[in-house]
Amino acid sequence: MPGIDECLLHAMRLPGVRGAALVDWTSGLALGTVGDAAGADHETAATETAELARMAAEHPTFAPAADEEPTGREGAGPGTSPGSAKTPPIEDLVVTTRTCYHVLRFVETSFDSSVLLHLWLDRVEGNLALARLRMRDLTERLVLE
Repeated sequence: MPGIDECLLHAMRLPGVRGAALVDWTSGLALGTVGDAAGADHETAATETAELARMAAEHPTFAPAADEEPTGREGAGPGTSPGSAKTPPIEDLVVTTRTCYHVLRFVETSFDSSVLLHLWLDRVEGNLALARLRMRDLTERLVLE
């Protein structure tokens, strides 16, 4: 099970990846970064990414419908997993610009679930579908201590 550094290095192996970061979306703190920063620097990118993630995660418009069954890990109940904190209501966010994709994947953790993986992909060289699948796998195996 990979830690932060190993998770980020695996993310950088995806085609077209320009940079990756693990961010605490409640504080805007970058827990780890690798590659280029989206924008000015890694700290600013983490803060701005966290602001977007908070808006989406806390806004009722994006909450799961009452009759929606959760998907993902085995045994996950509506909004919670046995022995863990509340699951984020969103799996991931995709922001598309003219030259790149930003994919924010929320990480389910055993504590407060306030972590996300931010992947910055070149739009020409990157594969958005593959990135989303690999990010899901990476975040499910990620070990945070």
